[in-house]
Formats: sequence, structure tokens, C-alpha cells
Amino acid sequence: MASPPVVTTQPQYSMPVSSISINMWQTGLMDCCTDCGVCFCGMFCFPCLACQVAGDMNECCLCGTSVAMRTLYRTRYNIPGSICSDCCITTCCLVCSVCQLKRDINRRRARGIFW
Repeated sequence: MASPPVVTTQPQYSMPVSSISINMWQTGLMDCCTDCGVCFCGMFCFPCLACQVAGDMNECCLCGTSVAMRTLYRTRYNIPGSICSDCCITTCCLVCSVCQLKRDINRRRARGIFW
């Protein structure tokens, strides 16, 4: 009679890294050092950055800084959050909010997952 096989490693459940990060912000709200060019543009030419974000999303240039733009982006990529959190973030940290959107767009574009 043959003995049953011995299990030396347990099976692991894991998701591919790309599928985990698709539904999350690619950078944090205060991660300006991850892309200094975006940060400097936001600090010294904020209207230019806001128009770039709106243009990337095929929206009106005046929408680049709105709660609606952040909410649209967040729901498009199923990023957790709420309209209330979007409103608080854009009210308290407008420059950081738009910089985060632009960094996220750049990273998703580089990975081929921006639409």
C-alpha cells in the first residue's frame, strides 16, 4: 500500500500585484516627492496643471479642480472613497488633490491602464 504524499508547502492564494493596485490611488495625497515635476507645476502654475488633468480626462478645462472631476476619476477606476471625502480633500488640499490626480494619470498611462 502506497503512503499518501506529504505536503511540504501550503498552497497560497495571491492576486497579481497589478490587479490589486488598479483599484487604488497609485500615490498618496501628500506624495509630492514621487513626481517633483507635477508638484512644482501644481505649486507654481496651478491653472496649467488643472487644465492638463481636465484635458487628460477629455473634460472642460474649468473642471480640473472640481469635486466632480475627482469623483468621476475615482469611480471610473473603482477607487474606494465617497463624494464627502472628495469634497473634504478638494476643499482642504486642492493643490495636493490635483497633483495626486495628475500623478495617478501619469502612472496609469505608463502602465497602459489609463482610459
